[in-house]
Amino acid sequence: MDAQGRGRADDVDPADQWVLNPRTGEYELRLSPSAPRPSVPGPRTEGRRTSAPGREVPPQRRRRPEPEAPAPGRRGRRPEKKKSRGKKVLLWTGGSMAFVVLVAGVGGYVYLKHLEGNVSTTDVGTAGSSSFKKNEAFNILIIGTDKRTGEGNEGYGDKGSAGHADTNILLHVAEDRSNATALSIPRDLIVDIPDCETKQEDGSTKVIPGSSGVRFNQSLGDLGRDAGCTMRTVAETTGIKPDHFMMADFNAVKTLTSAVGGVDVCVEHAVDDPKSHLQLPAGESTVKGEQALAFVRTRHAFGNEGDLDRIKVQQQFLGSLMRKMSSSDTLTSPAKLVKLAEAATKALTVDSAIGKVGTLKDMALELKKVPPKNITFTTVPVVDNPAEKVKATVVVNASKGPQVFDMIKNDISFTEVKQKQKKEKAAVAARLKGAKSEPGEVRVRVMNGGAPAGSAQQELNYLQTQAGVSKSENAGNAPADLAKTTLEYAPDQADQARALAEILGLSGAAMKPGESVTNSQGLPTMTLTLGKDFKGAGVSLDPASVKKPDLDTESTADQKLCAS
Repeated sequence: MDAQGRGRADDVDPADQWVLNPRTGEYELRLSPSAPRPSVPGPRTEGRRTSAPGREVPPQRRRRPEPEAPAPGRRGRRPEKKKSRGKKVLLWTGGSMAFVVLVAGVGGYVYLKHLEGNVSTTDVGTAGSSSFKKNEAFNILIIGTDKRTGEGNEGYGDKGSAGHADTNILLHVAEDRSNATALSIPRDLIVDIPDCETKQEDGSTKVIPGSSGVRFNQSLGDLGRDAGCTMRTVAETTGIKPDHFMMADFNAVKTLTSAVGGVDVCVEHAVDDPKSHLQLPAGESTVKGEQALAFVRTRHAFGNEGDLDRIKVQQQFLGSLMRKMSSSDTLTSPAKLVKLAEAATKALTVDSAIGKVGTLKDMALELKKVPPKNITFTTVPVVDNPAEKVKATVVVNASKGPQVFDMIKNDISFTEVKQKQKKEKAAVAARLKGAKSEPGEVRVRVMNGGAPAGSAQQELNYLQTQAGVSKSENAGNAPADLAKTTLEYAPDQADQARALAEILGLSGAAMKPGESVTNSQGLPTMTLTLGKDFKGAGVSLDPASVKKPDLDTESTADQKLCAS
């Protein structure tokens, strides 16, 4: 955004009009007394007081003390780096060639409302979650379309395309924010697209019929399908329900890489691809704009010239982009942050539940907690479609795919799985050490705390008919939902708890010593609460039992790799 867009006609860097307020630790827009009010869209201001000519005071800040004026000669200067590092700016990046989420806390209600106006939203109904919850794990489906929108994009994608799901990443962020997994979904993966309900422009709904045995990219654009249809297809294919989606077109990678001054990439061999017009020498290079888009779109310069090899290159590119955007050079530059905020929000379409700047800001804070070394890029394990003689599509690898999906569903890190298993074994050894009661002596009540409806009764039937735990009963729904299944017991019930944990495959972490409670007969009993991780009656509940498969498509955001 240029200076005139801020109401300044002189030759002033727009970032220099943002001054650090030492009391709030945020940047605030400061214009000279002679400057007119900013032209950035915002709420009505009739009748409001102003703290100085040309600067409005948002209504929710009326009682806040006025910030101290900058010292003489310092107006318009950037603050010292030690005062403006990452804590002063909310920033997170992640995704594909089509997406980078950026929320910059550069101050000012008016400017934040302007950014919010840049973001487009889609109502996906029940395909996603109704709100963003900061204290839970969450899944974001990142979609890059091949729609020819934006200046200079006429030559990309399919002519006349409604915008298919060209690049797709399911980003899972762990509940404790210790790790995240970015799972790429090949566009040529053969899937079943379910029926999906879409919102029409007139407010009505239309159910678009599903399709069987088609490419994944047809889940968007074809027959009027929206991003909600793509979300439902992901849930149908992987068993993992996306909570939200974020989608962008070709302009995202061009504008974002230009805003940060380019992204460092590496290729093992010199590239000269006449189809994508990508030309790079062997070794490291810095790409931005059209060249960056060519880098992530080319299929003929790497590997077997297929989409799976292109996915690997995109993942390496994204890791480099994330490192660049979280660097001190970016975090301490108001000019870059303003450009990034504009570029990202203009390129973005999201579901209605996260369309507010405040929600995006909350999400940015949560995402920024994940260490880059624990952000894993991987791809849905696939094999060639056996139904084809000429191999053009792929299907999910039946032996490896379910294991990957189970790890994500059970919030298990791809980078720390061994460490977690080690800690888990230590906890099990400590809490399971000692005598165990006979199954017939175990007294437990079963409650549903987030598992599918009917799970408590199914587990009760298993305990009574197959496990020999006859002194068990269904206690209905728990007071609150739990992410993980727990077994609560009094100290004198430890022998019973150890026996039940062995029967159910409960980990030591799931065992919760507590106070004694009574069952419907007034007898002391334990409480087994089935959480959202419940997999079915008689199925082991130990998350460490989910084994990580051997994958050849895995990398992390902190690794610097060369495309080959």
